[in-house]
Amino acid sequence: MSTIAAIQTAAISLEADPELLVRGAKGAHDRSDFLLVRVITSDGIEGYGEVSATPLWSGEDGTSADHFIRTVIAPALKNKPLTPVGAADDLMDKVLHGNPFTKAGVSIALWDAFARTLGVPLAVALGGPYRTEIPIKLSLSGDGQQLERAYRAATAAGFGAFKVKVGVGNDLQRVRRARQLVGDAFLGTDANGGWSRADATRIIPELAALHIDFVEQPLEPRDLTGLRELRQLGLPVIADESVFGLHDLLDVIDARAADVISLYVGKSAGPGRAVQMGQLAAAHGLDVLIGSNGELGIGAAAQLHVAAALPRLSAYPSDIIGAHYYTEDVLAKPLDSDGRVVRLSGEPGLGVTLRADLLREFR
Repeated sequence: MSTIAAIQTAAISLEADPELLVRGAKGAHDRSDFLLVRVITSDGIEGYGEVSATPLWSGEDGTSADHFIRTVIAPALKNKPLTPVGAADDLMDKVLHGNPFTKAGVSIALWDAFARTLGVPLAVALGGPYRTEIPIKLSLSGDGQQLERAYRAATAAGFGAFKVKVGVGNDLQRVRRARQLVGDAFLGTDANGGWSRADATRIIPELAALHIDFVEQPLEPRDLTGLRELRQLGLPVIADESVFGLHDLLDVIDARAADVISLYVGKSAGPGRAVQMGQLAAAHGLDVLIGSNGELGIGAAAQLHVAAALPRLSAYPSDIIGAHYYTEDVLAKPLDSDGRVVRLSGEPGLGVTLRADLLREFR
């Protein structure tokens, strides 16, 4: 039986493309101090993962992830069986509270190694694929010339669907300008919990008149009653920050607080659990889409395989942006994406390879 022989890490810090960096209610995301993870099995199979963590989201970053992986997670998992990977996910919960993005980085690497052992794409190991192409969109933010530059950069990269960041003041003016820029293209809004109920009640009907496609996380995460009431104002409500793990999803389902769930590999603590959450949402008639925390190439590949393995995926484009968001790519060969869709490669595991210089950074 294959066992987990070693878990290694490599710190990485990349700057966002200045034209595309996200400015929202939680601040600006101009740099990603993330962590790459490598799992080596007793059979010599290597699997790779990515901790796409930012302190604003879950109180984690590459430094905290490296500490916990080295001192807590790796000692607990070493010499344990590779399969079932879900057992390793459960063991991480027993030895470390919280830190879902950190656990997700290790879990991605474990699932990658498992799928490579089988010689199949990760989406197959996760129960799919139900689809091989995933529609995607890009976030636009800022005002005036900033917004216009972001739109030009996005369209130059091939994007044709968008969401605009709100919840930071001048929201209606920004959305009106975004609608002018994108024309009839798909356009949603994302408040990142930045509105009060009064703000949302006033603004959402105006957004509906602008033919905005959805409003994402209009209220702070725990105001599920408010989210349910806002669903009556004419726009679909997407729950993002309200849903990290399985219990959060159950709360949102019970409260009828959303039309669509924004599912993250990081928030879910790994690919297997993300698919489980998608299955639960589908059983209750809820669509999901894949949200983003600015993942690099490994994290974007994990997003892609999870999206392909979900039994039910929203027609709304997902946020699998990968290298589009950064000034450089961490992959030797980028994901197959033209800005409109991202496609599965059919290769084993995540189907991607890190650049050779980054492979030398693991310790």
